[in-house]
Amino acid sequence: MGQGGYIFGCEGLAVTPAEAAFFGRAQPWGFILFARNVDHPDQVRRLTAELRASVGREAPVLIDQEGGRVQRLRGPHWRDWLPPLDHVTLAGDAARRAMWLRYRLIAEELRSVGIDVDCAPCADVVGPMTHAVLRNRCYADTPGRVAVLARAVAEGLIAGGVAPVVKHIPGHGRALVDSHLDLPRTDAPRAVLEAADFAPFRALNDLPMGMSAHIVFEALDDRPATISDIVIRVIRDDIGFGGLLMTDDISMQALKGDVASRSRAALEAGCDMVLHCNGKLVEMQAVADAAGAMGKAAQDRADAALAARGRCEAIDIAAAEAELDALMQGRAHV
Repeated sequence: MGQGGYIFGCEGLAVTPAEAAFFGRAQPWGFILFARNVDHPDQVRRLTAELRASVGREAPVLIDQEGGRVQRLRGPHWRDWLPPLDHVTLAGDAARRAMWLRYRLIAEELRSVGIDVDCAPCADVVGPMTHAVLRNRCYADTPGRVAVLARAVAEGLIAGGVAPVVKHIPGHGRALVDSHLDLPRTDAPRAVLEAADFAPFRALNDLPMGMSAHIVFEALDDRPATISDIVIRVIRDDIGFGGLLMTDDISMQALKGDVASRSRAALEAGCDMVLHCNGKLVEMQAVADAAGAMGKAAQDRADAALAARGRCEAIDIAAAEAELDALMQGRAHV
């Protein structure tokens, strides 16, 4: 079969024989790592090599390395980072450059262990009621500033040879509940959504990959964005996003039904790719059966997304660290 329209995880620190056999048959487009898959750099390098060997190609390996709470690579082997909102607040007027440097350094760490896609930037606009699970992962409370800082994040990653995934499109900042456990809803009018929530994603619509939001926009549809053909049309036509569109984790409890029915609904709505994260083999088998191989349009967008990994530009790491430290301490000229 061709490449599957799904991204999978694995359960532990190494690929098991059963996982390797399944991945070889199912041919997932890519893989995603979590803290359960991370011990030390040599182990992560072996794991990313094993994952790619299981499908016989240089499949993308993704991770959520935002910094703060959502950071799968941590000390003592990797840098520990402030939550993004705290980092931006501390950097002040230097935030754009500080965010570029931060994610350029993150890209260097990811590439060194075989990871070439980061699920960042987060272009959600933070509001006074944004749920705590998302709040300090955001960058700012105005769409213009979010767009500028998210662009810096994406450019820092790309300069380090890592492809970015902008999330959570078309906007998750109005979520008042944790979508890992429940379904967020907003009754904000369409005009308000266009001017605020959707605006950063429109400014970033040229990025290679995006991740959907498990949230209901009642002004558009009563279904979560991930499985709403109406919202996906807004993403494609109004926001103008032309990149590879993957779901947020399809196993999150914001969505009803089993993972197979969720996967079919997301693809039928217009998502290109199903992201399944928990590494449970029986669930991955169900997703693979439901999703099947990518169609031509999705495959074309997937191929273009991989090209966005680009070449890693040379950088003096020590100088970048020193500049970032000076910016964060207010010692550098802005």
